[in-house]
Amino acid sequence: MLPFTRPTVGEEEQQAIKEVLESGWITTGPKVKAFEEALEAYIGGGVLVRAFNSGTSALEAALIASGVGSGDEVILPAMSFTASANVIVRVGATPVFVDVDLVSRNLTVKAVEAALTPRTRAIMPVHFAGLAVEMHAIYDLAERNNLVVIEDAAQAIGTGIGGHKVGASGNPVCFSFHPNKNITTIEGGALASSDPQFIRRIERIRFHGIERDDEGGMDVPEWGGKMNMPDVGAAMGLVQLPKLEDFNHRRRELALRYIKRLPKHSAMVIPKDVPGHSWHMFAVCIDYLSLGTSRKAFQEQLQMMGVGTGIHYPAMHLFSLYRHYGYGPGDFPVAERIGKQTLTLPLFPAMSDEDVDQVCDALNKLLSGEVTP
Repeated sequence: MLPFTRPTVGEEEQQAIKEVLESGWITTGPKVKAFEEALEAYIGGGVLVRAFNSGTSALEAALIASGVGSGDEVILPAMSFTASANVIVRVGATPVFVDVDLVSRNLTVKAVEAALTPRTRAIMPVHFAGLAVEMHAIYDLAERNNLVVIEDAAQAIGTGIGGHKVGASGNPVCFSFHPNKNITTIEGGALASSDPQFIRRIERIRFHGIERDDEGGMDVPEWGGKMNMPDVGAAMGLVQLPKLEDFNHRRRELALRYIKRLPKHSAMVIPKDVPGHSWHMFAVCIDYLSLGTSRKAFQEQLQMMGVGTGIHYPAMHLFSLYRHYGYGPGDFPVAERIGKQTLTLPLFPAMSDEDVDQVCDALNKLLSGEVTP
């Protein structure tokens, strides 16, 4: 059975974790510091990086440290994992959704500009599936309107944009290292920023609001959560990070093979490759109704043919929580179409070319009617 994703973890990662367990120090410690420094060197741009227990925590901390709260609005795409919007609600602000492009699934500056109001405080672009949002126009718009930009790069570690890595821009950029991401720390995330004062506040927010002076004295000047990464996860990250370029290179090879081998069918929208794309996922859109079937039946048939799939993602504004903000069907047609039609195909570095061919052959049989779901 070919799953839609699988972390690439081997003996080196297991040994690194074993050494941490045997050391007697398994919570935040020297491995986290070393992992943060390794991420700083990898991302470049002189940014500072702080590790978290999840990408979600990193996003929440970034919003708090940016002063986003009650009465503020944050613009984000309607197509993302629900964590992107949940953290906005968590800090007391209002999520303002915008529609996305069908192929890239990313928001556009035109959509963001149309959603601006006097209450807009921040923009949260999401680099969907590792494809970078066109950020220069977003930065310009934010600067003209005195807005904060917080990048949700949960799926984009290693993505290139404009000659540098996503994360090197200097504004807050948040990553995830969940097991289905391009590298993993089991669970975990990180935040990159070039502002030392911002990072100092991030350090307080991620650990109970605590601040220590040079003599070891402790103060709690503001609220803080419990968002720190343990050394166990950081040890795995230190092993995974040097492999990231190879992982992403293999992901790109597999994605390009998909693009070449998948049947060109009127009922299917295939993602495009662009320079720098780290290919976290490979998700197509299929018009199941035009084929006389349903996504569930389609997935079940693929399962019988040895192909596991995922759904990334339903349109966020249609969840019950966000309907309370007045959103409903028809508000964002492209995101809703993607939500109904999306199908995530297997993509992970350990896949072979033959695995891709197996998926393509199975899809071709379903699309051509040779096999009926």
